[in-house]
Amino acid sequence: MDRTRLALTAVAAVLALPLVTAAQHTRQTPYGDSFDSFSARPAGPVAVRIRGAAVEAYDSRSGARHWTYARRGSSPLALRSAPGHTFTLWADGMITDTGPGRVRWHRAVPGLGAWLAGRHGRASGVFQPLDPGVRMLAVVTPERITAFRAADGDLRWLLSAREGCAFDPGRTVHTGGALLVAQPCRGRDSWSQELTAVDAFGRITPDRTPLGNELPGQRRRGGGGNRVARPS
Repeated sequence: MDRTRLALTAVAAVLALPLVTAAQHTRQTPYGDSFDSFSARPAGPVAVRIRGAAVEAYDSRSGARHWTYARRGSSPLALRSAPGHTFTLWADGMITDTGPGRVRWHRAVPGLGAWLAGRHGRASGVFQPLDPGVRMLAVVTPERITAFRAADGDLRWLLSAREGCAFDPGRTVHTGGALLVAQPCRGRDSWSQELTAVDAFGRITPDRTPLGNELPGQRRRGGGGNRVARPS
């Protein structure tokens, strides 16, 4: 009898192994990621596009797929490309960065998913680069502007809209190294008070001394953002 019980226990343990392995695999993809590579080295420049419910990188000359990336239960709404990066905005409010052969990071902005679901086309303008190489990426929503370091997804700063006001992702302009974002307010303040200027270091204010955005161990570049003279 004891031998029979031992044999049954051993069989049960063997049968359980695939279930344990599957559970471990599920824990390794908590965001429902599905990333598939098709070729190690494309012949021509790689371009990215949204195709159905996935992001697809493909050879711009031959059209051959390089990789595809999808997330279970959500769909991509907007893309922003930069050297070595593909930033994707998903319908559930998740933001991802995909590099060569892998997904680098995931970030969520509070309330973004619910706001995106409110009206078709709201994803336009949400992604805004904060420097020419897109080392810093801004995510503009009515409640706040959130800035992430592209290399690792680190949250570097956030700026909340003024009380009674809301940022408008659809009304932005880049000029002189700054990003100007419309911030219309109830009560119709003067037009100059309804504009907010930011750059890679945050809101541009007179005589500011912002922190740098370098990775740990890197030396700080330059003097730290755009300076604005004090009003006379």
